[in-house]
Amino acid sequence: MNRFQNRGTDSLRDVSLEWDFQPGADASLLIRMGGTHVICGVSVEEKVPPFLKDTGKGWITAEYGMLPCATSSRYKREVVGGRSGRTYEIQRLIGRSLRMMVDMSQIGERTLRVDCDVLNADGGTRTASITGGALALRLALQKLVVDRKLQEMPKLLPVAAISVGVIHGTPCLDLDYAEDSSAEVDANFVMSGDGRWIEIQSTAEGVPFSNEDFLAMTSLAAKGIKELFELWK
Repeated sequence: MNRFQNRGTDSLRDVSLEWDFQPGADASLLIRMGGTHVICGVSVEEKVPPFLKDTGKGWITAEYGMLPCATSSRYKREVVGGRSGRTYEIQRLIGRSLRMMVDMSQIGERTLRVDCDVLNADGGTRTASITGGALALRLALQKLVVDRKLQEMPKLLPVAAISVGVIHGTPCLDLDYAEDSSAEVDANFVMSGDGRWIEIQSTAEGVPFSNEDFLAMTSLAAKGIKELFELWK
């Protein structure tokens, strides 16, 4: 099948990082995956939610948003309290994924808040947010060590994510918007650096998909995410 820029069915879009994209953040980067561009900024707060107070454990949480001109038609700006169900579902996914990276008892009683803001949306915004957010989070923890707010760098489990789908009967890696909007199956995979799955979301559009298709998508996702882990080097 023909894909944009003649990509193979098992090929990622071009990926790049721009570090310290927001000087006012404790850590930040801009991740570009093809036409999808997401700013990932980390703010460190020297407090935790009430349920963690006096436990010695920290917290990692995430917020996600699409800027109004991120899509081909203006995306209505969302405000706190007025976010859509989709937005809440995505930011909960990001937060769950990022909390897999580190033992919360190793980061002290502080909250690391990861803001993922989509500048340009061309498919895979939630998976790009997880991949970029994890790298920004690592940078924030490194800075806490440099600033002597942490005695040592916590042991981290790398995390990355990618989308996979079935298009005209063919499993394909890293869907752009045009592919995603016409796919028979759409799936998002989150994996840890040691090859274990953190979360898998897969949905059929129209008719159910076979176990063979699911295994093929899983194989493609594992290949793509292992390539994304090169960013950790």
